[in-house]
Amino acid sequence: MAPYYNSYTSYLKEHFGTRVQKLSVHAGLTCPNRDGTKGTGGCIYCLNEAFTPSYCSPEKSISQQLQEGMMFHKNRYRRAEAYLAYFQSFSNTYMDASALETMCREALSVPGVVGIITGTRPDCINEEIIEVLSHLAKETFVKVELGIESVYDDTLRFIKRGHSMKDTLDAIKLLQNYHIHIGGHFILGLPGENRTGILESASIVSELGLFSVKLHQLQIFKGTELEKMYNSSPAEFYLYELAEYIDLVIDYTERLHPDLYIERFAGEVPPRFLVAPDWGLIRYDQVLQKIHQRFEERNTRQGVF
Repeated sequence: MAPYYNSYTSYLKEHFGTRVQKLSVHAGLTCPNRDGTKGTGGCIYCLNEAFTPSYCSPEKSISQQLQEGMMFHKNRYRRAEAYLAYFQSFSNTYMDASALETMCREALSVPGVVGIITGTRPDCINEEIIEVLSHLAKETFVKVELGIESVYDDTLRFIKRGHSMKDTLDAIKLLQNYHIHIGGHFILGLPGENRTGILESASIVSELGLFSVKLHQLQIFKGTELEKMYNSSPAEFYLYELAEYIDLVIDYTERLHPDLYIERFAGEVPPRFLVAPDWGLIRYDQVLQKIHQRFEERNTRQGVF
């Protein structure tokens, strides 16, 4: 437990008895919002390259990516003794259930890998997929990270997400039936959402039945449809400066259920991909230090409201 909020990192360390590092894997999948099933081009903000580590490539096997990821992280996270295979790119349950099991089994065969995290969309969850994950969860740690992004259907339509809040609720209900850990990814500051709406959404998020949440500020990436919108009408966008965003996420955290684990408060991408906001050359660890300092200054914590 962090002093001001429920830290997911602390949970993992307590659960596994050691520091655990996530290793991203690119399985070469797509999503229904790209292949024409629900849309093409993806969400208006999406740029997969911005958050894909250099060692991740679908041309490499899952085992090779994990092994290279371990070497990559040994320099930066020398305390890590165990790893979670994080299927991050695109929708990692958008496939046949048997193929999903094969993919996960390969990851778990790599020495040092102690669990699986599958990043996916709420509309890519079904009984067959969950049965595979549930079976694996009896043997190892399994978590499904849902890209929920917003609890408001108007926002989901604007960003061309291709799913509704009902899809999210249905997916969570299915996963809960199988007692699988559920994480939710949310973007704070999406177009059309003001501060009041963002803070009100924290109460909704608290009631979803999630195990953990990951929060990111809205970032505008080069080459996306969102960049075109921003360049055309920058006055219509409100992008939070760092200090303002820190207070926003603390206000948000105050409204989250105290039992929810928080995995991240903000996103970090290489500057070459980023159009706005410009927070300078600051790493996430430094942002997190500032957040901790602001929690202390405000003498507050998660779930006080």
